[in-house]
Amino acid sequence: MGMEESLKRRTLTDKLISNLDSFWFALKEPIVLRFMRFLHDHEYQNGETDPLISVYIPTYNRGKILMERAVPSVLAQTYKNFELIIVGDHCTDDTEKLVLEIKDPRIRFYNIPKRGYRYPPTAENHWFAGPVVAANKALKLAQGKWIARVDDDDTWTPDHLELLLRFAQKGNYEYVTGLVERESYGKRVVWDAKRADSPYFNPGTKKVNENSPKLGATQTWFYRAYLRCLKYNINCWRKSWNRVNDIDLQYRIYKAGARIGFLEKVVAYLIPRPGEQTVGAEAYLNSEQEKVNHFKFDS
Repeated sequence: MGMEESLKRRTLTDKLISNLDSFWFALKEPIVLRFMRFLHDHEYQNGETDPLISVYIPTYNRGKILMERAVPSVLAQTYKNFELIIVGDHCTDDTEKLVLEIKDPRIRFYNIPKRGYRYPPTAENHWFAGPVVAANKALKLAQGKWIARVDDDDTWTPDHLELLLRFAQKGNYEYVTGLVERESYGKRVVWDAKRADSPYFNPGTKKVNENSPKLGATQTWFYRAYLRCLKYNINCWRKSWNRVNDIDLQYRIYKAGARIGFLEKVVAYLIPRPGEQTVGAEAYLNSEQEKVNHFKFDS
């Protein structure tokens, strides 16, 4: 079933819950952010050059690719003062064993005890909301002053953390992202991000506001730790727009009023997983049954 068809199948319950969520987020989150800024903004004004960064990876039964891509990419960073939090969404493969074999005190692994039913288990919904529970758990475990996310199949440039940290500090930004180099069907291109005030994020917007900030891809997210007061939304799949968990959260961060910057440099790479030709939602839909089987919920 394509994404356009799934939209036609949105139930009254889906519409009600997503509308109530949107109303509640719009009401609460700007207030929460202002309060957290009041409490913590001064902590970022002291010119600290070596703050602890919490890097987190949500993952589910992808131990091999996790060890081939994301983990080595993080450990190879020029910036060394970080903790790496890997949260397994009740992994049943060798993920935990592989992680524990790495003798680096900066790495922590937590495996969620149960993977119960969360949403209708289609490949599309797994793409929309799959990492939400593990990502929210990782945010609870983070101890750093700054937070960065990378997925298990992503890789970073070696200076990823250094570049984004210094950029955020120099601009007094709370949330920054950057450029990604994507590979699809054998072609690599630098994927430019979309403006926040544009039809991409808001279909009610008729034209792009060039003064609004660009919002980059997940693997380039870098933000102040107090922004974790804004959580991933498990009901994102119910929406009619911005249905992917990261896009939903990112747009809410913008609407809450965060100070946002965009670094015009490639800081991450997004390439197909083994056996696949493209990335993102298209990769999930191209291997729909495999993804349904892989992400099956506990009975």
